[in-house]
Amino acid sequence: MSQQLEAEFIKQLDENQNIVHKICRLYTNDQDAHNDLFQEVTIQLWKAYPKFRGDAKFSTWMYRVALNTAITLYRKSTRRVKTTDYDNVQFKITDLQEDDETAEQLTLLYGAVKQLNDIEKALVFLYLEDKNYKEISETLGISEVNARVKMNRVKTKLTNIINP
Repeated sequence: MSQQLEAEFIKQLDENQNIVHKICRLYTNDQDAHNDLFQEVTIQLWKAYPKFRGDAKFSTWMYRVALNTAITLYRKSTRRVKTTDYDNVQFKITDLQEDDETAEQLTLLYGAVKQLNDIEKALVFLYLEDKNYKEISETLGISEVNARVKMNRVKTKLTNIINP
């Protein structure tokens, strides 16, 4: 791979790595698993980068690769030993200042989202990242209408999990 392509990839990965960290948090339960998934997503992004055509934004393409990698590994791991949940993990999110109430709400949200299936998790994640339904549908490879319907069902499901 050319040095210019390598430099572009590193720059894009550095600017968008919080996407991968957030996805890793959704699909893992401890720091070691988080690190392993982050590494695997990075490897898959690196392998696929020469084929990135730029039809979509880099971040949209990155979401798709990262979510597909996480879902694939998540499905494999559910057939194996379960990991233990963790709390109070530090993430590389530079501009997020949170108070105790926000931290508690995030913990509650992540706990509820972890009870969803892998596609529902991806849908919620993209929705919370303020992606519109067109971007969500492109990232997940479903129709825009299907994304809307699934999101409405997931909202109901999350409400029932959080407020039983």
